[in-house]
Amino acid sequence: MVIIGGLFLGTLAISRFSLKIGIPAILGVLLFGFVINPSYTLFSHGAIERLQVLSLSILLFNAGLETEIRSIRGFLEYGIILAVGGVIFSTLILGLIVWFVASPDAGGIELGFRQIPVSVAMLIAACLGSTDAGATVNVLQSVPRAIPRRLAALVQFESSVNDPTAILFLGLVIGLTAVGNGTSGHELVLGEVQMFLQKIGSGLLIGVIVSYLGRFSLNQLVRDTSQLLILGVSIGLIAYGMAEILGGSGFISAYVAGLMLSNHSYSNEKITPEALQQTLLPFNNMTEITVFLIFGLSIDPLTILPAVPEGIVVAIGMMLVARPVSVLLLQRFSPFSLRESLLVSWCGLRGAVPLALSFVMVDAIPRVRGMDPATVPSLVQNAGGIVFCVVVINLLVQGLTLPHMSRWLGLTADEQLTSTP
Repeated sequence: MVIIGGLFLGTLAISRFSLKIGIPAILGVLLFGFVINPSYTLFSHGAIERLQVLSLSILLFNAGLETEIRSIRGFLEYGIILAVGGVIFSTLILGLIVWFVASPDAGGIELGFRQIPVSVAMLIAACLGSTDAGATVNVLQSVPRAIPRRLAALVQFESSVNDPTAILFLGLVIGLTAVGNGTSGHELVLGEVQMFLQKIGSGLLIGVIVSYLGRFSLNQLVRDTSQLLILGVSIGLIAYGMAEILGGSGFISAYVAGLMLSNHSYSNEKITPEALQQTLLPFNNMTEITVFLIFGLSIDPLTILPAVPEGIVVAIGMMLVARPVSVLLLQRFSPFSLRESLLVSWCGLRGAVPLALSFVMVDAIPRVRGMDPATVPSLVQNAGGIVFCVVVINLLVQGLTLPHMSRWLGLTADEQLTSTP
């Protein structure tokens, strides 16, 4: 109890210090756990993933509560296109970068396309292909006046939709590269596309349905504001769980449930989505800090060192090449100006989802076709190290520079945007 209490008190101090110097609080907590580094594993990968899912489902539900439908109405289609196409384009571009710069064991930089296996390069890129909802919400809350409100709503919406895209794309890459999967490439791609469409559609539908359950509960079941935390956690978990049971995306369902709930009418002016949102904030902070602390505690610093040079190069390639190019390739569908799209590209924050997907990746690498068994242990270790380094560098650089980038592009939170209504 003393150790657990001390750790959480330490995260509070680290969060305050992180915000004071301008970096995201979750990055400070992640590095805090990383520096402590216990000599034994506290949590299994499965336990960390389950906690991360719980945290993200409530976080996305609350993010939906914060978003007004009219604020996303002008870019709903573009947000979905950006979430899906952005993951695909950025993953493919980043995979080529990793393939070009990585050594055969991913433990150094060796230029050329005949070093690391291309399938492993694509697995690493697939982990880093999507922006992360938790990191995005955390950074936007820490710099509330850094970017225009509609752009903040866009990147928040994009990050909630592209998590399932990244998960499905990683599954597709694993299926195409694994030994003895028993399925042709055409059948596998078709199956993954069908699954993706099902997850998107079912997630949207179930989120809308669950929002009416939340509305009924707010109007009929809750009689005191002290009960709102129970309601918020319940609706967030139900939205996620029902969607997953029925083949939909739980993350999309949780976000849509919150989004629709915030736009219903209510009989009690004290029991409202706004009150629910304020009640959920401490719980969100607690779970998010816990997830990043556990990620940090679970990673051995000594295993990261060989991957640092390549992690730096891949992070630069992701921030300056893969993410901006993927956004600009979809500019023709955008209702925003080029300056606004450049700022959106700089909001491509990575966080807990890439770290969680890296656990899946390291389990998949030994099953990749054509792998030299002698290189598997070092590849597994260094591939995970690359993902960790990229997440840290991305949060550090973009978290520090986001307000400056917004000012440099001439965009402020109070500016009248040029986007179509």
